[in-house]
Amino acid sequence: MSNTESLRERRPLVTGGKTIHDITVDICAPAERWGSKGWWLGLLTSKTILLGYIVAWTFVLTIGTKLVGINNRMDWGTFIVNFVFWVGIGHAGTLISAILFLFRQNWRTSINRAAEAMTVFAVSCAGIFPMLHTGRPWLAIMWVFPYPNFRGPLWTNFRSPLMWDVFAVSTYATVSCLFWYMGMIPDLATLRDRAKHPVRKFMYGFFSLGWRGSMRHWVHYETAYMIFAALATPLVLSVHTIVSFDFAVSILPGWHTTIFPPYFVAGAIFSGFAMVVTLLVPARKLFHLENYITIDHLEIMNKIILLTGSIVGFSYITEFFIAFYSGAPFEKFAFANRAFGPFWWSYWIMMGCNLITPQFFWFKAIRRSITAMFILSIFVNIGMWFERYVIVVTLTRTFAMPQWGTYIMTFWDFAILIGSFGQFMTLFLLFCRVLPVCNMAEMKAFHPDTLRQIRESHDHD
Repeated sequence: MSNTESLRERRPLVTGGKTIHDITVDICAPAERWGSKGWWLGLLTSKTILLGYIVAWTFVLTIGTKLVGINNRMDWGTFIVNFVFWVGIGHAGTLISAILFLFRQNWRTSINRAAEAMTVFAVSCAGIFPMLHTGRPWLAIMWVFPYPNFRGPLWTNFRSPLMWDVFAVSTYATVSCLFWYMGMIPDLATLRDRAKHPVRKFMYGFFSLGWRGSMRHWVHYETAYMIFAALATPLVLSVHTIVSFDFAVSILPGWHTTIFPPYFVAGAIFSGFAMVVTLLVPARKLFHLENYITIDHLEIMNKIILLTGSIVGFSYITEFFIAFYSGAPFEKFAFANRAFGPFWWSYWIMMGCNLITPQFFWFKAIRRSITAMFILSIFVNIGMWFERYVIVVTLTRTFAMPQWGTYIMTFWDFAILIGSFGQFMTLFLLFCRVLPVCNMAEMKAFHPDTLRQIRESHDHD
């Protein structure tokens, strides 16, 4: 069976009998028309939260980190928790775009654009928290970045494992932005050709880089896209592995474990796909994209959530087994303290959301239920935040009892956490309003009319 015939016999990626012209009209509609009431309500809400976010971290930067739960006995708090959480959220976009593209998984065509945008916005949210954690970021810059200075040839803390995060996350963000932008060039040209206002026509024309859809343009585009996909693929695995090294390179029981890199990567994919489902379920309804982001697309993502969630749950159980099998008293205490210590409630929230919740996706009726998958994806995101919370906060009781402390989240911790979601949603809603949510060029390439023309040309040859 030829590739064309196999593609033809699969479920259509676009339902409702949509033609190629219909794809152009429907996908361009959110960027060409006045925003709906739902979009304006969401934007107003997210901007209000974003304003509170700006006020919160302005207070923290001017007054100091004493406003949050960090103290002499608690070196790391929710700033690091939020950083690791948002970096994990940003993994699904590159996974859907790069890895699935290399494996020729055509079902990604309707969801990769929104997932890529989510990656860029999540990484932008993550990058703020290390600066907030330093307390005085204007001073941290001079101690971190390797620039010529009066201290001579030595760069303070340049060998710190935290510098690995700087290089890894900045590289990942750069490649993700370029990958996201490159995939939009043909669609930006379509918006340019359809634009009537001269300002919109100029802006779309500027960013479309003179795209005309010639054979030469398509050859160069596909080559560059393939190269970026190959470059981005190892970054998906490396970035969160390096983030896990922040903990694993220490000698603290509960952190010093070799299982951290693989299950951090699995957890990042797990939380990233859950966030994609959380975003696409209301987006497909708000922008009338039910025929393009279909139930089949969402079901496949739910299957991936089930797989990665099972890996994450198995990793939790493996951690406990390793701790008690080792016979090390401090290791045993660290994990027993997680489950039955003062932060027991956070541990069991994590276990309930990340271990039990994905198992509901074994049932096809739940995998294909819009309401069920939306609720379960929210629970998964909550559970993954608490996983980071458990890892960071529960190790306040280590070797020396005089150093034991209890982390208590303050109002400013909650304000900054909630505010980061306001920043994320504001950026995502603006993206949906200005740029095409789905990849028109790729959906047209796999449209039945296009495949029919290819088959007829092959038969003619």
